[in-house]
Amino acid sequence: MKTSLIEWHRAHQARLVEFAGWEMPIQYSTIVEEHNAVRLQAGLFDISHMGRLYIGGADAEAFLNWVVTIDVSRLSPGRIRYALATNEQGGIRDDVLVYRLENEFLVVVNASNREKIVEFWNTQSQKFSDVQIDDQTLETSMIAVQGPKAVDIIRQDFPQAADLKYYHSVQESGQGGDFLISRTGYTGEDGFEFIGSPDEINAIWSHFYEQNQPTLQACGLGCRDTLRLEAGMPLYGHELSETIDPLSAGLKFAVSLKKESFLGQKQIVSKSEEGLEKQRVGLELEGRRIAREGATVETADGQTIGEVTSGTFSPTLEKSIAMAYVPSQSAVIGTKLLINIRGKTHPAIVTSLPFYQRSSVTG
Repeated sequence: MKTSLIEWHRAHQARLVEFAGWEMPIQYSTIVEEHNAVRLQAGLFDISHMGRLYIGGADAEAFLNWVVTIDVSRLSPGRIRYALATNEQGGIRDDVLVYRLENEFLVVVNASNREKIVEFWNTQSQKFSDVQIDDQTLETSMIAVQGPKAVDIIRQDFPQAADLKYYHSVQESGQGGDFLISRTGYTGEDGFEFIGSPDEINAIWSHFYEQNQPTLQACGLGCRDTLRLEAGMPLYGHELSETIDPLSAGLKFAVSLKKESFLGQKQIVSKSEEGLEKQRVGLELEGRRIAREGATVETADGQTIGEVTSGTFSPTLEKSIAMAYVPSQSAVIGTKLLINIRGKTHPAIVTSLPFYQRSSVTG
């Protein structure tokens, strides 16, 4: 699959890779250069590969309350919440953003999980009388502007959107029809997303890029990964999976344990009451060696207690960082551990997440 911006990416010498069935830009210049552009100014991302599922019908609210962990009945129109889509055992099928619109919901899901979520949710929707799931991923496009200068860029053309509170959205009208602007992000910075028809979104992308040089830089998936890791944000297939529960993943804030019922609620409540066997932690390593996914985590006496789920050398902090799951007794901040990288152990220390945190968002 190709996004509506594929020809733009090719014309601007993007390095393209296959990702979840999509041909996506991983970088235009270097990952570090694009990473720093987002931290210091602003980056422009094509994220059209993300799934966009519109949930409507009289039972839409009740249905979503069954398949995700938050209480969507508490969302007013324009509000957005991060949530987990769970399975019957309380494992994570996906991490999602739930948008409450005027007459329906929008759920943004990960590209790699879109088809399985649609299939599973279609089955679950049969338990309700009136639920429609409309997958508009291939009919729409989605882009993001992320970074400390993002709000200044948006304000030039969309002053109403620039005044959005964090995790809110607003509908706008353009020549190609209505489109949605939201204020969220997956980089640890302030940012905005645009969802609409391919023609409308392509025009917005080109306008932003042409009008905001050199402040705004086109960025690929490569720096999205280093940015989200610095921000301590989990990535599905690394920190999140069907066998990992939200509490062990450190995502209790996205779970409404007291709402009436949801998939896997009983198992998650049991974990909350009994205590967690393992927890997701941040690790800082001595030196510049990168602890890649799969590197083993060991105690000082050489006992293997876990594996690294993601790791990189942080361009912002200029240190080697990683995330891993370890037994709860080893998850205490300040605990000294060892990371086995290609047969050689390297000292590491458990640190709080996120590794990097921006100044508070204005607006």
